[in-house]
Amino acid sequence: MGAAFAKDCTIPVCSSSNSFDDVPENCISIVLMFLEPPEICKLAALNRAFRAASSADFIWNSKLPSNYAVLLRRILPPCSSDRDYRRLPKKEIFARLSRPNLFDRGTKELWLDKSSGKLFVSISAKALKITGIEDRRYWNFVPTDESRFESVAYLKQIWWVEIRGELELEFPKGNYSLYFRLQLGKPSKKFGRRVTEVGQVHGWEIKPVRFEMTASNAQKASSECYLRHSGNWVLHHVGDFCVQNPNLQTHIKFSLIQIDCTHTKGGLCVDSVFICPSQFEGKAAFDSS
Repeated sequence: MGAAFAKDCTIPVCSSSNSFDDVPENCISIVLMFLEPPEICKLAALNRAFRAASSADFIWNSKLPSNYAVLLRRILPPCSSDRDYRRLPKKEIFARLSRPNLFDRGTKELWLDKSSGKLFVSISAKALKITGIEDRRYWNFVPTDESRFESVAYLKQIWWVEIRGELELEFPKGNYSLYFRLQLGKPSKKFGRRVTEVGQVHGWEIKPVRFEMTASNAQKASSECYLRHSGNWVLHHVGDFCVQNPNLQTHIKFSLIQIDCTHTKGGLCVDSVFICPSQFEGKAAFDSS
């Protein structure tokens, strides 16, 4: 009897060529919605069914911040209209926003993290108000590939150090941290190798630098620290702020001050101000961006 059953029973074999193609496209899209963007892009390379499913607007709409349209207007050319970005597929909008995007005459940059869709912002030294920056006896801008903006502000020597900046931007809802990216020593290259000139570094061990930040809704933060670690870029944490309404501009002011005029200070490089979601660790977030 067992032999007869085995003879009459046939086991269906799935063909590898159509095993995925037979799955409805909307089912694939629903599964992809629960994955991170890099994983979606990898699966899109499997076959035509996954490639078509990965382009569904509802997938990428779930990866974009709720106020993505406002952020997109920041980076599109001034002549662009709302109709222009509404024609764009959501996948293309995510791709555009996840690339570094300059705005405010190239002095600021924003982008979305490719995995989480969270917003990051960098503000160049040229967008900051630096006391004495117009006098080359004290400050000058040094070209370097160690900056996202291809140059940094370098302090030779001065008595009074005061650096201030501000930003108005529609941040997605969440908690954010603000940092100054600084280095003691002037970046340069010799024989193609990175070197840091530290001959003019002095005065930072006598009194600490004071960092301050204010944000909308009376949010404030301040801290003090001595600048150390010559030759290395350091992200100095200024403070945190919270955004509740992504459709309103958050107004942030921040500063770095060392105004003890009993001694001079020198050899400081100011690259940028960096803002990232608080759940990201500053240095790791900056290095991976």
